Amino acid sequence: MGLLNKIFGHKDDFPPLPAGSEAGDTITELREPLEELVHKVSGHLEVVPAEHEAFVFLGHPPKRFGIAWIHDGQVTGLREFAQEHGLSDIEMGKVLVKLGEAYQHASEMPRYTAEVAGKQMVVIPSKGLEQEMHQILEETYH
Repeated sequence: MGLLNKIFGHKDDFPPLPAGSEAGDTITELREPLEELVHKVSGHLEVVPAEHEAFVFLGHPPKRFGIAWIHDGQVTGLREFAQEHGLSDIEMGKVLVKLGEAYQHASEMPRYTAEVAGKQMVVIPSKGLEQEMHQILEETYH
């Protein structure tokens, strides 16, 4: 059945993000940069809300994906992050592997859906995933 779902584009049906949740408040707070990202990216988006920021998996984690980081009202892609911190392609490849592993560690966490700018996205309200992603990025540029 899993193979047929992939072939015919079946999407997991996650419940809507509960109103008044901390994750929902973060999505509301970051609506403008999320809308900016939605207009730039046509693929699948999974948002990991944090305090006044969010990480967004672009594509199909944990294998083929990119990352955007919304902080200080701006969207920073992986390429900009690498340039800003002088990271090589090899170093960024290692970061992507670690981020994919972090995503897998949170595979059992509940997921929800939210709509931003007419696009449905998956929301993963996981403090553990958020902290692991922060740690990976901090270790990368320190």
